[in-house]
Amino acid sequence: VQLQASGGGLVQAGGSLRLSCAASGLISDDHAMSWFRQAPGAQRELVALIASAGIANYADSVKGRFTIFRDNAKTTMYLQMNSLKPVDTAVYYCNLAQFGANYWGQGTLVTVSS
Repeated sequence: VQLQASGGGLVQAGGSLRLSCAASGLISDDHAMSWFRQAPGAQRELVALIASAGIANYADSVKGRFTIFRDNAKTTMYLQMNSLKPVDTAVYYCNLAQFGANYWGQGTLVTVSS
């Protein structure tokens, strides 16, 4: 399984960005995909997750601002980020979990200026 993340960039506070994560390889119907982020000097944290049934969960810090969704084929996942804040600045990683294994994308940098 390979994951390719894209869509990061520099945006002013209050702005929006959409991240994409394209998955390829042997992907089961029973998998979960998620977005993590890691700010400088901080641990990687879960931002949002979408389960195989389509149920989404979010970190409290992004609820109401970020939306995770995917295409019908379940191979491309998105993170719509609105009302961005400087504290959202981080490298964002996509993850796919199936059969007890975790796969990671290469990360995409999001920088929010004040």
